Amino acid sequence: MNDQARYYEAKLQYEIDPWDLNEALGRGDRILLIDTRSPDAYGRSHIPAAVNIPHRTMSVATTAHLDKEILVVTYCDGIRCNGSTKGALNMVQLGFRVKELIGGLDCWRYDGYPVHGLETAPPAGSCGCV
Repeated sequence: MNDQARYYEAKLQYEIDPWDLNEALGRGDRILLIDTRSPDAYGRSHIPAAVNIPHRTMSVATTAHLDKEILVVTYCDGIRCNGSTKGALNMVQLGFRVKELIGGLDCWRYDGYPVHGLETAPPAGSCGCV
């Protein structure tokens, strides 16, 4: 297999898009959604069933209650923010299986999937990871 094929194969192992995530959740796949943004941003809007663990607070103590056999999917606001990447790295280093949601909450919302909360779009010029 050439380098390019290995790259794309690896990418699919580490990322998931909103459609695939929605399908997996609909099938009942064992997935833990982690919103890596601040509690305030999570409170304004989040993907249903997501838990809030800000990437800056991820540690052995804050994740001790989580099942390490379940697939963790991290997300933040979207492509202008790398909070989900930081969260994914943290969770991998803590021993979890992880994928990152491509496009985060922005793309989830754009594709028409449900969101809990009143905020229909993130505040202009602001990342929810602050």
